[in-house]
Amino acid sequence: MKFNRQTTLRSRATVTGVGIHSGAAVSLTLGPASIDAGFIFVRSGANGDDRRVRAVAKSVTSTELATVLGDQQGPLVSTAEHVLAALRGLGVDNATIEIDGPEVPIMDGSSAAFVAAVDQAGIVEQSAARRFIQVLKPVRVKRGEAFGELHPYARGFRVEVEIDFANPVIGHQDYALDLNPESFRREISRARTFGCMNDVERLWSAGFARGASFENSMVFDDERLLNAEGLRYADECARHKVLDVIGDLALAGLPLIGCYRSLCGGHKLNHAVLTAMMADRTAWRVVEGQPASRPRSQPEAIGGMVGGMAAAYGPNVS
Repeated sequence: MKFNRQTTLRSRATVTGVGIHSGAAVSLTLGPASIDAGFIFVRSGANGDDRRVRAVAKSVTSTELATVLGDQQGPLVSTAEHVLAALRGLGVDNATIEIDGPEVPIMDGSSAAFVAAVDQAGIVEQSAARRFIQVLKPVRVKRGEAFGELHPYARGFRVEVEIDFANPVIGHQDYALDLNPESFRREISRARTFGCMNDVERLWSAGFARGASFENSMVFDDERLLNAEGLRYADECARHKVLDVIGDLALAGLPLIGCYRSLCGGHKLNHAVLTAMMADRTAWRVVEGQPASRPRSQPEAIGGMVGGMAAAYGPNVS
């Protein structure tokens, strides 16, 4: 289904699990939000006080192994990327994400449980036209041999990732995706997070991966994948990196029209590219979707853009 207007959830849906890094039990509930709200995390406190933070780039407090959002009081929620990927990937514009712990539950290491929650809640159109951030010129960030870049792409949002791990089982992989709800659901949503067995002790000593298990992570040694289930896709690691990009770039605050490409990237690089683009007001603009007046057999160029877009200047989304 293709929406020309903003969307939200019809009702609420809850998932429960553990945080992959904290190991703490946590409950997360997706719910409706108003027009132009975007994605809002609501962290419930033990004393009944709620803290809210909008899922935008300026709310990021850390990108060490996961994307952490917070406010002036400090970190609020960690590992936000998988639920954000599900919402953005399925075409939801506005939603609340209520959580009673410090970390989004890892579930099976993919976005599949959050996709199921969105399906349970349902998606409804709202009265306002959908708005997008259109990338106007290339923006590139390089870190050693790794790089990430956003560049113009008129056909929607595309992700191209390439990874190259020293681990011989993971090795070199690449994957590219033109994002829409069907492609996200079929090709990306079930790709799980992954790591190497020889990194476990280092992660534990740094306070990470305390909730990791074979039920929520792919674990590799130098000879094989250790999970009994095996791979869901031959290139599952690269597909999961695409999932992470979709979640990390959801922090633009609006859907993107452009292409993101990375080599050996991760949360830190994804965030660096997004913040570099948002800081350059000549690199992007906000455009507004126009409701189709009649069915079209193929996209039409209107106002210099595909699919019926017009320039608009709304609230600051940075």
